[in-house]
Amino acid sequence: MAKKEFKAESKRLLDLMVNSIYTHKEIFLRELISNASDAVDKLYFKSLTENIGKNRNDFYINISPDKQNRTLTISDNGIGMTKEDLENNLGIIANSGSFNFKSENKSDDINIIGQFGVGFYSAFMIAKEVIVKSKAYGEEQAYEWKSEGSDGYTIEECSKDSNGTEITLVFKEDTEDEKYSDYLEGWRLQNLIRKYSDYIRYPIQLPVTENVPIEKAEHVHEDGTPCDHDHGEDNAPQYEEVTTIKTINSMVPLWKKNKNELTDEEYNQFYKDKFNEYTDPLVRTHVKNEGTVTYDALLFIPSKAPFNYYSKDYEKGLQLYSNGVMIMQKCKDLLPDYFAFVKGLVDSEDFSLNISREILQHDHQLKLIAKNIEKTIKNELVKLLKNDREKYEGFFKEFGTPVKYGIYESFGANADNLKDLLIFYSSSEKKLVTLAEYKERMKPEQEFIYYAVGKTTEGIDISPKTEAVKAKGYELLYFTEDVDEFAIKMLREYDGKQFKSVSSGDLKLETEEEKKAAEEKSKEYQPLFDEMQKHLAGKVSAVRLSTRLKDHPVCLSSEGEVSVEMQEILKQMPGSDVAKSMQSAPILEINGDHPIFAKLQNFFENDKETLGDYADILLGQAKLAEGFALENPAEFADKITKLLS
Repeated sequence: MAKKEFKAESKRLLDLMVNSIYTHKEIFLRELISNASDAVDKLYFKSLTENIGKNRNDFYINISPDKQNRTLTISDNGIGMTKEDLENNLGIIANSGSFNFKSENKSDDINIIGQFGVGFYSAFMIAKEVIVKSKAYGEEQAYEWKSEGSDGYTIEECSKDSNGTEITLVFKEDTEDEKYSDYLEGWRLQNLIRKYSDYIRYPIQLPVTENVPIEKAEHVHEDGTPCDHDHGEDNAPQYEEVTTIKTINSMVPLWKKNKNELTDEEYNQFYKDKFNEYTDPLVRTHVKNEGTVTYDALLFIPSKAPFNYYSKDYEKGLQLYSNGVMIMQKCKDLLPDYFAFVKGLVDSEDFSLNISREILQHDHQLKLIAKNIEKTIKNELVKLLKNDREKYEGFFKEFGTPVKYGIYESFGANADNLKDLLIFYSSSEKKLVTLAEYKERMKPEQEFIYYAVGKTTEGIDISPKTEAVKAKGYELLYFTEDVDEFAIKMLREYDGKQFKSVSSGDLKLETEEEKKAAEEKSKEYQPLFDEMQKHLAGKVSAVRLSTRLKDHPVCLSSEGEVSVEMQEILKQMPGSDVAKSMQSAPILEINGDHPIFAKLQNFFENDKETLGDYADILLGQAKLAEGFALENPAEFADKITKLLS
């Protein structure tokens, strides 16, 4: 039969299909299996509407590799195609019979996948020739469609015993870059079926070769009793290769099942198998959403952070399915960065897919689902915090940092959504508490939510700067991560109460009388402080009398919104103009009731050189108490030695 040519636009599209549309060549198997599933669904729908005596168990999809002839055959016993169907569906690229069928017939019990009519041509990415034999249901004559690519195709009569379609791919020769013969290996085919088509509703059958132990003949005596003597044979077990046809796919997605029918063990095993985990998830949620957008979702929060979670190698994203067929391994757009630890999947018919079904169009449905997913995760965490505090604290230990960064990023745009997930160590409760719990315990006269920053809770607990707040009987929150204070700055306030660092220049703890008395005393000793500041020029912005210290001689504080601790972090951010603009020298506060103060007055009057040494030592002491590194430890040690001797 004379070869027919593809239309000019179809030639261009076929070339595009082979070279551009699909990112991965392995997609061809997903597309051909999906087409086979559509063909079976069409006949199953016919059986539902016309009572032709077929049920779902009668259908199958068969995959047959032939290494010797370098061919792979995908066959089904679905609706099949007439000569006209072959002409229209395969002769005209991007003419989807499945899409038309889906548009004309609505049923919850069919699952038509194809939309664009281009998936079939992905076969040419790996095949130098494609042969399609098809016999339409109810027809006597079968037809064969054959093509070697953009040069055209032929259609002629052929023999086929039963209805359905059989697609044979003649593979291209292997090259240095592409080993097409890998797609003829059983392990490779099994992996691809499970990866992309595990939830096709019909059994996908594949010949599987396994080593099966050979049973040895039992030696017996003449009277029929077993013989225990060694007859000189090799006692090592022997095996033989046996090939059987096995169903590879699961068929029914776990997330499509009724929640009441599933056990914890089934969910946990699915999580471990699907996401290569070794431990049970901390939290799981099974979502079936109907409304503006319809989707199913299975979401899991791991009990431990992945080994690469806090590295650039980690990729967030949920698996994306459309009608049970995986179209994306990691859809980043479904998870915000602060919930990047969540693993799971989403399945929906509402996605607007692009032509290759590999990349999702950024449409309204996707945004709605992402918003719903985010809300679901937040609600599950709030529920965990309320019902199982120990588990929640374990979660926060693993994933609290990204939640805090979620508040800090985007200039606090997500603060209201995440603030109730925060927990910090409490000075009075000696455990992790929420902001709501802190607020509930605040004293009636307390104006601020106070916090202190340090490397460890133990270090903060003995910090000089916490003395005044503790003396008032106020609770303190301890921040031990660099991001903590940055997040709180973005949060600004909680339930009407602003946050205040114990490093703040004014803690608002004194009465007006106490404040006035401190100001008068400070004026009296201002010349001493000016002399010390002169010696410490560039290292501190001021030296002043402290109203916060009780037992310790000195501490560091700051003016404005940037605490001493934040300034130390900002110093480690070279090249940032914003960071540099926010940096300023700290204030050195002196305890006027400490014995050291009398010595400072004496040195001011009699030995200003020694006063300078004391100023350096007191500044170093204040830094060490905060956990900061000294710029010149050797010089600091020498001055202490000088004073001691």
